[in-house]
Amino acid sequence: MEALRKIVLEDGTVYEGYGFGSDSQKVLELVFNTSMVGYQEILSDPSYTDQAVVMTYPLIGNYGMNEDDYETKVPSIGAFIVREYNDEPSNFRCSETLSEVMKKYDIAGVYGVDTRALTRKIRTVGSCKVLICDSSISNENARKILQETPLRRDQVARVSTKEVWRSTTVEPKYHVVAIDCGMKLNIVRSLNHVGCDVTVVPWNTTPEKIMELKPDGLFLSNGPGDPTDVTETIETVKALLGKLPIFGICLGHQVLSLAHGAKTYKLKFGHRGGNHPVKDLSTDKLEITSQNHSFAVDDSTLEGTGLQVTHINLLDNTVEGVEDAAAKAFSIQYHPESAPGPQDSAYLFDRFIKMMEG
Repeated sequence: MEALRKIVLEDGTVYEGYGFGSDSQKVLELVFNTSMVGYQEILSDPSYTDQAVVMTYPLIGNYGMNEDDYETKVPSIGAFIVREYNDEPSNFRCSETLSEVMKKYDIAGVYGVDTRALTRKIRTVGSCKVLICDSSISNENARKILQETPLRRDQVARVSTKEVWRSTTVEPKYHVVAIDCGMKLNIVRSLNHVGCDVTVVPWNTTPEKIMELKPDGLFLSNGPGDPTDVTETIETVKALLGKLPIFGICLGHQVLSLAHGAKTYKLKFGHRGGNHPVKDLSTDKLEITSQNHSFAVDDSTLEGTGLQVTHINLLDNTVEGVEDAAAKAFSIQYHPESAPGPQDSAYLFDRFIKMMEG
């Protein structure tokens, strides 16, 4: 018989369903993702550390999990919440079921939930703390656990690489040092594809150690949590501004902005999906983008920082890209490596190459 599980929100709202994956009890941040494909990449994206992700697409698990499409070797997402879970996948690349992988990495799962209602709830109240637990726990005890358990603030330190490692390509043109704050592996693949050897370093690597590696450019990765928590990374970027070209994605975009003196703020329910429209202000062209973030750069704090807004989100006009032309540094809030997602923004890696050529 399938185990009954429930999802308890801070305001006492309860959603009930059935368990899959790990049966562990977890206090997490509740968010939603509107992507129709790519649940493996979402499950293995370190930016989802300590989050319970509601998938709005109704069927999840139908093509299983394969060895090639992981975004990290050790997934750190907190939980998956889905409408219908398929435990008999049909795909020639499948090596394990989604539930088997979730059990292996202690990722809780709940299915049979009205994910449309739950998504509307998140849009109304915003991202919030949630308890995923066995149905035998009373709602009163569940709310007490929620009140007494704070969300963690050390996600980047936990998911960042602990050792320096290198990914090489045939006939490399440039050497890029990437600061890993929870980096998706497809970013490394994308940099390799445009002719870069990539040396990946921990989030708190000093500017002196980075310069000892003799890079042609510096990359700032995506990652989980509040960007103001990674003060070591911000200080490193401050010290390296103007010394070599810099390209940041997602959390890296926020870190670059904070290093210039701008500020960030938390969005009500964030941007997570594969179809967000972004306008490039330099060309007036529209890009359909893949996104996953809770925080945004406050455009009212950019004056006097040396940063200019280059891209905006057409859904809510939030800042999606900035550039400091004098320092040869730029960043974008969305994911041009897009796994899953469209390929509209792949040109940004070529822009980074041109900066290093200069």
